Amino acid sequence: MIRKLALLALAVASPALAQESALDFGKQNTNVPIQVSADSFLADVNAKTGTYVGNVIVTQGDFKLRADKVKVIVVASKPQKIQATGNVVMATNSGNAQGDNGVYDVPPRTVTLTGHVVLTKEKNVMRGTALTVNLATGAAKLTAQGGPGGGRVQGLFTPPPQNNDQTPQTPPKTTP
Repeated sequence: MIRKLALLALAVASPALAQESALDFGKQNTNVPIQVSADSFLADVNAKTGTYVGNVIVTQGDFKLRADKVKVIVVASKPQKIQATGNVVMATNSGNAQGDNGVYDVPPRTVTLTGHVVLTKEKNVMRGTALTVNLATGAAKLTAQGGPGGGRVQGLFTPPPQNNDQTPQTPPKTTP
């Protein structure tokens, strides 16, 4: 079950920031051990679900998923859908993606992050209400409906600092 939960961590996190894979989620090493901690774990054998509840933290390498609750739905001994709810944060060393809820639909390999979606990398920030990522194709779409942005996706991009060691060059003098 823990291995199946790790699929959520890796899949939800894959190219989540639609800035040229800015968060590098797709480059995570899936062969390193997965650690899961939560306040409790509930298994429902009849419903074929496993749910981690309370301050859930999933760590694999330098990837970390945090949420209030993570539920894994299994069909034919394989995870079909993984749902992270409440304060969902996916982080790597290069940036974060966060939202109110996250869903990984395993067979079609699609990830959806909804609610107050905020993507950050260094000083760059994108905001919307829904992020959908197709892990098979790498296509990502960030949308916004209503809210403070008036239904518009918002972005703030800070250019990299200039090299201050360079002095401005004086144009060559010409003689008439």
